[in-house]
Amino acid sequence: MPLPAAPAIRILPETTANRIAAGEVVERPAAVVKELVENALDAGATRIGITLEGGGIERVVIEDDGHGMSAADLDMAVERHATSKLEEEGLLFRIATLGFRGEALPSIGAVARLTITSRQAGADAHAISVEGGRKSAVTPASGAPGTRMEVRDLFFAVPARRKFLKTPRSEADHAIEAVRRLALAWPQVAFRLENDGREVLNLAPAERDARIKQVLGPDFAAAALPIEAVGETFQLTGLIAQPAYTRATSAEQHLVVNRRPVKDPVLRTALRVATRELVTAGRYPVAALYLEIDPEAVDVNVHPMKTELRFREEAAVRGFMISALKKALGVGAGIAFSTPARPAWRPASGWKPAPPPAPLPHGLANQGFAEAGLALVPPPSVPPMAAPGLGLGFAPPRPAPLPEAPPAPPEHPLGRALGQLLETYILAEASDGALVLVDQHAAHERLTHEALRAQYLEGGVRAQALLLPAVVDLPASAAARLLDAAPELARLGLDLDGFGAGAVLVRAMPALLGNPDPAPLLRDLAEELAENSEATALDARLDAAIARLACHGSVRAGRRLAPAEMDALLRQMEATPRAATCSHGRPTFLKLGPAELEKLFGRR
Repeated sequence: MPLPAAPAIRILPETTANRIAAGEVVERPAAVVKELVENALDAGATRIGITLEGGGIERVVIEDDGHGMSAADLDMAVERHATSKLEEEGLLFRIATLGFRGEALPSIGAVARLTITSRQAGADAHAISVEGGRKSAVTPASGAPGTRMEVRDLFFAVPARRKFLKTPRSEADHAIEAVRRLALAWPQVAFRLENDGREVLNLAPAERDARIKQVLGPDFAAAALPIEAVGETFQLTGLIAQPAYTRATSAEQHLVVNRRPVKDPVLRTALRVATRELVTAGRYPVAALYLEIDPEAVDVNVHPMKTELRFREEAAVRGFMISALKKALGVGAGIAFSTPARPAWRPASGWKPAPPPAPLPHGLANQGFAEAGLALVPPPSVPPMAAPGLGLGFAPPRPAPLPEAPPAPPEHPLGRALGQLLETYILAEASDGALVLVDQHAAHERLTHEALRAQYLEGGVRAQALLLPAVVDLPASAAARLLDAAPELARLGLDLDGFGAGAVLVRAMPALLGNPDPAPLLRDLAEELAENSEATALDARLDAAIARLACHGSVRAGRRLAPAEMDALLRQMEATPRAATCSHGRPTFLKLGPAELEKLFGRR
């Protein structure tokens, strides 16, 4: 059978081509907000107002006091590839503006209803409309100097794309975050954002450090360290939080290159490498970093959203940034942020009476272990080890025989605890002679996770009412996210209620956690819910929330444990499913058998 004839090649209709191109630029309301606010900044605006309705799906309005456009410019602005920001072709490799491709306005007009009203100083105002790619004529209008852009019914022209949008709350959060990042990059500009009639942001012009602290909050301001490093071709400034102040995700890592907010992997890697010696695994440092670099040394035209860059000297940029951050944090300088020395561990065979360990936070000393099923089993008695003598003659005296330590019962694969290393790891000896090293925080995190999960599956995590309800101040979007998830969180033992804009009232906490500070827990939960959005299955969202609760309710590294507590932890690990890894997938223990030890010492 002959093959069917191939279809003829043809040029796509302009409307279809514009809608396809719009998919690279306009993926959600946040992209519309970002593009239009960037246009306002490029136009020299000193005040920008943003209004959202229905998360920006129904309506977005951007108003600025910038230079404005003439009637002729207004007519040209909605054509594809029309721009005033590239006067010469060679300037493509020396970009000094946020926008330059001339795709934003025609892309938005191709998928939504766009109306632009603009007025230059000393001239009349004019307006133009674009609906689904069809533009109107420019008409006289009324308006203040500057530009007003209104976008309605996003994706009305491509209903299939609209189905992929999330809830208005989630879309509004993304749009608000886009404005926050631009506000950090342009502190000299005033920003006001209103969502469904409620003011979310109102930022007056400020010095950069003041703007950073205003956007990232008072807790960050209290922990912030300044950064200032100048190289031959680079300059890095900004603020980074002390290593003790971290977040559950990388959402609060703000990177700005030549006044352009980016999420560049090279810069994020540099931040991670510079802080990995100080920040606990699974946590993320918080920073607002500003890199100034020759525009000819960086290509911003490698990503449709211009959030990733290509550096001409990538290794040099990364090395410069790592060095500057380490210097600011004192890595290797032996100052306040270096890891403090910890007392050496003492083997169980030579155990001497020690001062009573500092009490665990309420709910972790006895209640936490008991509710997690940790019975405090006394450790087996071990006779003291005789120290071998060292003679001074040619024939050294025979060392005193070492008493044999009683082997661990065969039903205890993790063996018996010998001691504690660095107040973080439990050293144990298994019945087969293997050495077992247990990460006490990771192990107890898994035990707490499984105990919480078991309670949840039985009908709900048992809650403990707080004697005095706690008020936790949060960003408005984080508070709203927690309150939206309040019914789910109630099943996890958290009783939350609204307490004005940007505050949450905590009435009860999971009893298994004891009495931790609710503020860092709620911050992490809000970020966890943002990462695991409503598109994620409910079970996955709840399991992520349980993991976060378990992390905050577990024995921390640096907590000295009594021998009975160490053995109780080992016994409970042996009886707990998935005890080989913590809630984040990291191993909870390592085991070195006789063969591995002999190989390490060159015996085989």
